[in-house]
Amino acid sequence: MTLAPPTQPDERPARPNGFARLGGSILFYTRLPLPPGWAPSFDGIAGFAPLVGLALGLGLVGVDVGLAHLGMPALTRSALVVGLGVWLTGGLHLDGAMDTADGLAVMEPDRRLAAMADSHAGAFGVMAAIAILGLKTLALAELTTGRGWVLVAAMVWGRWGQVIAIARYPYLRPEGKGALHKAHLRSPQDWLLGLTLGLGLHGLWAWQNPDQLALVGISLAGGIVFSLALGAWFDHRLGGHTGDTYGATVEWTETLLLCLATLG
Repeated sequence: MTLAPPTQPDERPARPNGFARLGGSILFYTRLPLPPGWAPSFDGIAGFAPLVGLALGLGLVGVDVGLAHLGMPALTRSALVVGLGVWLTGGLHLDGAMDTADGLAVMEPDRRLAAMADSHAGAFGVMAAIAILGLKTLALAELTTGRGWVLVAAMVWGRWGQVIAIARYPYLRPEGKGALHKAHLRSPQDWLLGLTLGLGLHGLWAWQNPDQLALVGISLAGGIVFSLALGAWFDHRLGGHTGDTYGATVEWTETLLLCLATLG
């Protein structure tokens, strides 16, 4: 009888296929169910977050266009679209932004993680949520040119910023949802997927709307800069990242990019 060679201790298990990881990403980052027969895996799902953002953005644009055809004013549409976006994600990223704001408001650095882990929303967390939702709504309402493109771009770049933060910075908690992402992320292929998606989106935008090149450039530059800068800033303040700061990176990148786009 021939014995199989022993498994080496440092041998990594095979990574689930992309289809299974995409299913896990949808379940983790949204409230959407999977069709029957789609078996998800949650190992290495972070790299698919920008793709999920693209799908969510396209869905929100479809709702926005439908409401516009019904004659709904831009401000009301914007509020509904922003609210629907929060519902579709289960408030996952917004909750992280709120917890991060509460943590950063603590003066003693060694108590910040404990404040972020507290499930009760503090005053600074509530203010952060109001600022994020208000700025998104008002900025979206102001966008008359390239409105749909900017919305989709914001959701892609926000999630790409999260992937960059996972890849570049240490994770501060031994347990938690974010630890799963850090353990299974593969660099550079996972963050290159989101970067390629963002660049391709802006290339398609420029090709279909050559009269909007200034806005395309603003969105592209802002998306990349905000994604990188916010992750770096949270790392500077906390010495690393948690699942909450991943969510805060998503929300603030989206918010700042929508605000910046009003200049175009």
